[in-house]
Amino acid sequence: MPLNRRKFLKKSAVTGAGVALASSVAAPAAQAAEAKKGSRPVKRYSLTVMGTTDLHGHIFNWDYFKDAEYTDAKGNAQGLARVSTLVNQVRKEKGRGNTLLLDAGDTIQGTPLTYYYAKVDPITAEGGPVHPMAAAMNAIGYDAVALGNHEFNYGIETLRKFEEQCDFPLLGANALDAKTLKPAFPPFFMKTFRVKGAPPVKVAVLGLTNPGIAIWDKAYVQGRLTFPGLEEQAAKWVPKLRSMGADVVVVSAHSGSSGTSSYGDQLPYVENSAALVAQQVPGIDAILVGHAHVEIPELLVTNEKTGKTVVLSEPLAYAERLSLFDFELVFAKGRWAVESVSASVLNSNAVADDPKITKLLKDDHDVVVEYVNQVVGTATEPLTTVDARYRDAPIIDLITKVQEDVVKAALAGTEYASVPVIAQASPFSRTSEIPAGDVTIRDLSSLYVYDNTLVAKLMTGAQLKAYLEYSAQYFVQTAADAAVDVEKLTNAGGRPDYNYDYVSGLTYEIDIAQAAGSRIRNVSYNGAALDDAQQFVLAVNNYRANGGGAFPHVASATEVWAESTEIRTRIAEWVTAKGVLDPKDFASVDWRLTRGGTPVF
Repeated sequence: MPLNRRKFLKKSAVTGAGVALASSVAAPAAQAAEAKKGSRPVKRYSLTVMGTTDLHGHIFNWDYFKDAEYTDAKGNAQGLARVSTLVNQVRKEKGRGNTLLLDAGDTIQGTPLTYYYAKVDPITAEGGPVHPMAAAMNAIGYDAVALGNHEFNYGIETLRKFEEQCDFPLLGANALDAKTLKPAFPPFFMKTFRVKGAPPVKVAVLGLTNPGIAIWDKAYVQGRLTFPGLEEQAAKWVPKLRSMGADVVVVSAHSGSSGTSSYGDQLPYVENSAALVAQQVPGIDAILVGHAHVEIPELLVTNEKTGKTVVLSEPLAYAERLSLFDFELVFAKGRWAVESVSASVLNSNAVADDPKITKLLKDDHDVVVEYVNQVVGTATEPLTTVDARYRDAPIIDLITKVQEDVVKAALAGTEYASVPVIAQASPFSRTSEIPAGDVTIRDLSSLYVYDNTLVAKLMTGAQLKAYLEYSAQYFVQTAADAAVDVEKLTNAGGRPDYNYDYVSGLTYEIDIAQAAGSRIRNVSYNGAALDDAQQFVLAVNNYRANGGGAFPHVASATEVWAESTEIRTRIAEWVTAKGVLDPKDFASVDWRLTRGGTPVF
């Protein structure tokens, strides 16, 4: 049976189950100040724009997968409760009337908390709850939030309900209605700041989201929304904002600064284009950057048309940092002009949780903690992902086994029933562990941290070989006589772990002594060399099926089945049905690393 709120609540009933700001914060200027410049008074005004990004459902400094306070080797802390304390201190220091608070997207997906209120006790249900992220961000007083790509993961209905619950606009100037090509969300937000003894300052915030949504959430947006490039839409909207009287233009962009795309040439738009927007579009003063999950306190980009400097900043994800843009404006020749902008970041680990946020969201948090600690089965031995990126690990075989079983059952009685089913999975986490003994939802959730769903694609043996070769680019070329350091063996070219795939059902070797593109050896199926012409059904997650990671052939392959149930839920259902999690039911050695035919491990 699917895991649902009614079952969970019934089972639960039975079981009973203030710190100083960092020194980087400049002193505020609460009013327009007059300074003598010759005989003319010069009016000045200071404004601070604060920004977060990629919150991914982190309200508290809590790791739902470990059922403990979040900790890491760098001493980071997470959560909007921490950010709220920082925001309160900045507002007190600067004067609330001289500040603006923004976010650059990816808000409602990423933790069991966000999953619970999207799927278990959904906000879309009649009389449903207020989304905890809406409640927290309303309480903190966000002014505007850009749409992230993960906002679309649960479908447009959930996103619209979240939007309805927010006291601030969700911005997306390049999220257009597919039929009318008009903005489907507010493109911008404008705020007027009153200045004593001088005209008001008008600040415009343009929100831009990621074109990759068209690939990653194709099932939800195809035919309904379209996502043109950030540069194109910024060039359209920034002059309009200036003509509307904006003295300051800030862009909140769910797009990294690297100028690269994970989807190759599948879209004519750049995924990480924030720096390109700064370089190409005149009239922008600052950009709050998101999507890439990196920390950039300050990045200066010169606009190629005006020669002016645009200031970019990206705070670390999960509310670990808060970006500050400090603006100095001067009133001259009848208008306000930006004289200078500087950016910096504050660290959430320097403060305690805001008790107002803790009190507001504690009940929601406690419900989710209880939910993820439900026991769904028993493991005969511990399973871990610690070496899964370079060794075929049984814990990843669990994922592929579940996917194979679900797809086989779905295709029974169809024209594809006799086509062999194989499956793809990636080592998402390096720290996931299913302990021997009781297995909980949080154990399984830590194994599959994304809300991906399952798709079945028809592919040939030749296409699968190309797929494997592409995947094997993940390994660093290592000579046959060279020492192997597992910490330096993977992530060649910066490829993340989630873009390395196992393929179950086939057996093959990856010769890491060879150059990328010539590594796959001895591919077989059922003990015989793989026939290039043979057809297979590949059980694959929707991210990969839609082109995420730019793996060859899969995006264009014929789709024979798909569903909207998360793979994570399918894993929990499979374990629940089995009762006992025993590797003999799912583990197999499908691949290994070699050098000249000799196993590396």
